[in-house]
Formats: sequence, C-alpha cells, structure tokens
Amino acid sequence: MTKERYIRNGIQTTLIDLSDQLSNRTSPYEINQHHIKYLDHSVAVSQAKKLLGDHEFFPNKEGWATEEVTLSSHSGTHVDAPYHYGSLSEGRPAKTIDQIPLQWCYGDGVLLDFCHKGIGEGIDEQDIKSELNRIGYDLNPFDIVLIHTGASKLFGTPGYANKQPGLVRSAVQFLVSQGVKLIGIDAWGLDRPFDRMAEESISGKGQFWEAHLFGREKEYCQIERLCNLEEIPKPFGFTVQAFPVKIEGASAGWSRVVAILEEK
Repeated sequence: MTKERYIRNGIQTTLIDLSDQLSNRTSPYEINQHHIKYLDHSVAVSQAKKLLGDHEFFPNKEGWATEEVTLSSHSGTHVDAPYHYGSLSEGRPAKTIDQIPLQWCYGDGVLLDFCHKGIGEGIDEQDIKSELNRIGYDLNPFDIVLIHTGASKLFGTPGYANKQPGLVRSAVQFLVSQGVKLIGIDAWGLDRPFDRMAEESISGKGQFWEAHLFGREKEYCQIERLCNLEEIPKPFGFTVQAFPVKIEGASAGWSRVVAILEEK
C-alpha cells in the first residue's frame, strides 16, 4: 500500500510510502544484488527442538517465521553517509551512518520536478533555482529536498541504473550552501548514470561521480532509490522522515522513507 490516511484528534494525516521494495524477483537487475531466504513456520518446529529439547512446543506444528537477507548497505531505499563519498569531509573524518544527526533525517520536505529531463542529462544549480522560483519556495536550513525524475518507474527492469538524469556538482553545492543536509532522488543514484560519466571522464570532459564527491568538501547525506514521489500532492507543506538503520561504521543504512501530510 502506497498511501494511508487516518484521523486523530481532529487532524487528518496522510502517510505516503516513498520506499522501494526488496524482492528476489528484481535482484538480477541490480548492480548490488541481494537475496532473501524465507524460513517458514514449519522450520521453527525443528529449530525449537534443537534449542529446547524434543518437545512439541507449537500448536498445529507452526512456529515463528523468519528470513535471512544478504544485501549491500546500498541496496533498496537507503541513506548515504558522508563516509560513502570519501574518508574525509571538510578536512575531518567523514561521518558514518551511525553518526548522522537525527535532525538531518526528519524535516520539511520540498519536491522539485525534473521529469522533463532526459536520460543522462544533468540537473544544475540554475535548474534548481528555476524550479524553486516556479513553485514559489525559498529553501531553509535542514529542508529535505526530493528530486523527482520519474526514473523509479523503471526499477526492477534490466539496465535501469543507467536510465536517469542526475544532479551535477553545482546543484549539490547550491543546496548544501542553503543549509540542506539531506537530498533525495527517485533513481539508482544522485549522479548521472555511470556509463555517461565514465565516457566523459575518459575523454577529459568531466569529473566522474561529481555530485557525490562534493560531499568531501561539505558534508551532506542523500537518499537514493526513492519511489512514489508523484503521489505527493504539493511541492512543499509536508514532512519527510528518513531515519537510516544504525550500522556501526557503515557508509549507508536502509530507510523506510515516508512523506507525512497533515490537515485539520
């Protein structure tokens, strides 16, 4: 379910799930492949006997269900920490995901529409400023900016990671200069596709991974693999929560990202 609504204390709250789903069906199309092993209720019967002795502990021979998951910290919808971009940020040891302030991960959301951008195109500082002007919004510190490209509709299909526009350095530099600490995108990565950047880098026309690399100069985080951004009904006036899983010393953490809208 993408969207849920409920009323409490006279306030209608809408929750919009902005997170992609991990599935064994889509793993073959991932650069960072994952695998989910499902252990159903019958497995727990033998597990309990091994742990606790030869006794029938469960009715109907059904116990607990569990799963074993093998994946990268960058699988599915996740938050990248500054440590992902390099060992240093702003001349200091870069923050790992367990060191990220929670304040960065909960705040006012701003939705910027770049669905008109084609595959491999860059989104630069002027693009960001023009879109902010179009929606009539001035950025505030700790706003969570969501970049809508439409690329999420290709998730789970062959080669989808190379079928998106992405931010270039100037866009990230501008957003971070306004106090933004968390930038999200509904694509495999925040940068343009690897193949396009690699081609330009080899020919001397550009810096590979330029948007990410800005995080070595100024610390910020990003959310990758968002989806359902088209379900958010307005460009601002909503809240985003994107708390990452706390993995010691890690460069990223998985997150169930949600947009929250409240109306009296």
